Amino acid sequence: MKLNNKIMLITYADSLGNDLNELKSVIDKYYAKAVGGIHILPFFPSSADRGFAPMQYDQVDARFGSFEDIKELSKNYYLMFDFMVNHISRSSTYFNDFKEKKEESEYKDFFIRYKDFWKNGEPTQEQVDKIYKRKPRAPYIEVEFGDGTKEKIWCTFDAEQVDLNVQSPVVKEFIKNTLINMCKKGASIIRLDAFAYAVKKADTSCFFVEPDIWNLLHEIEDILEEYQVIILPEIHEHYSIQMKIAKQGFWIYDFALPVLVLNALYNGEGKYLKHWLEMSPKKQFTTLDTHDGIGIVDVKDLLPDEEVEKTKEQMFVKGANVKKIYNTEAYNNLDIYQVNTTYYSALGNNDAAYLLARAIQFFAPGIPQVYYVGMMAGENDIELMEKTKNGRDINRHYFSMEEIEEQQKRKVVKELKRLMELRNTESAFALEGEIEVKIPREHSLEITRSYGNESIALKADLQTFDFCIVKEENVIYQNNLLGD
Repeated sequence: MKLNNKIMLITYADSLGNDLNELKSVIDKYYAKAVGGIHILPFFPSSADRGFAPMQYDQVDARFGSFEDIKELSKNYYLMFDFMVNHISRSSTYFNDFKEKKEESEYKDFFIRYKDFWKNGEPTQEQVDKIYKRKPRAPYIEVEFGDGTKEKIWCTFDAEQVDLNVQSPVVKEFIKNTLINMCKKGASIIRLDAFAYAVKKADTSCFFVEPDIWNLLHEIEDILEEYQVIILPEIHEHYSIQMKIAKQGFWIYDFALPVLVLNALYNGEGKYLKHWLEMSPKKQFTTLDTHDGIGIVDVKDLLPDEEVEKTKEQMFVKGANVKKIYNTEAYNNLDIYQVNTTYYSALGNNDAAYLLARAIQFFAPGIPQVYYVGMMAGENDIELMEKTKNGRDINRHYFSMEEIEEQQKRKVVKELKRLMELRNTESAFALEGEIEVKIPREHSLEITRSYGNESIALKADLQTFDFCIVKEENVIYQNNLLGD
């Protein structure tokens, strides 16, 4: 099934039930009208990072099922696959062959070798300082080869995620073959994970290096054109990068919306949110929550710096069980640009506030994505996070089939489903349509979506969280959770 203007669920293959087969039964049974597409987070054999260190792309991890299960899902839902364009597993056949055979390996140009990349085999301190890093030193791992020699190999993220040399012919062929196979296996959209890190050049930040990064994006676009499959570059950084990509006609993520909505609901003030909604591109996927934390860097300059800091602090004060320590080295997380929490808990586990946040998201330009924990209005999973000591696991709860059935009885879950179904069926939400945002009085927000002769409006109080949805002067949805 090709992309359509219906809500996309984000989930791991084993988070709603144990595998792909159970995932399908959950969506078919409870969410067939609420969900139009599914972003199945990496379901390939992987050695780390919950799937984001893929060893190969031509198989489904046997724990989750097979490509037959993927095919069954693709019959009723458009699917998004992940391609880690920046890296591959250190435990992959490609890297193991290189490690064993070194210069004799057919994959010796698969990876970025310091001895070849840097003029003198090592970067200067000035060059290291320029790199947009995820580690407090130059990004590399030291590899010992079969012949006993050692080399530094570029590694941006975890030690199990070794960067690919996207400029080399052998990697270009790997990218092409992998993408074509994904198209044939049922992908409607391919998400390019860590895309901005993929191109490296000495004496640059090695992050979104222009014009080289555009060459890579257009090369991938050309590969997928025949299959009419969409690409979605995944980038967490200043919103201006997303706007650049949108101007070239590509789909983008709206990673700014989560913090802007929190800011509005924490403070009863919608002026910054209004400004963003009015300037947002139409070809985007909106988010409130994903498998990662809530991004802070994405909202810079859309909120004044003092508002960014205030909102971040309010997450810890107003949120439920959201603590600063969960975003530190103690929980294997040094990403200062993210706060680890479920969106529901960021709003203090407040049903009314949470439903209003989702209503705002559904009225924003673009196609909404709803993360599986968010679909269940899930609280922070402190137990899982303490077990793994991984801060992001606070928002990665495993729902059993019995638990999912029990969650359906909660009023907030039922009401969210109603909102999702409304968003999927009203023609005024057409992507080509218009948006009008007003603040008629203090603490209020009105968003009207229109297309042709159809229009629909959200009228909300950002302080009390009361809201209704109006169509042709008739209230078609009223938030009735107040007082529960």
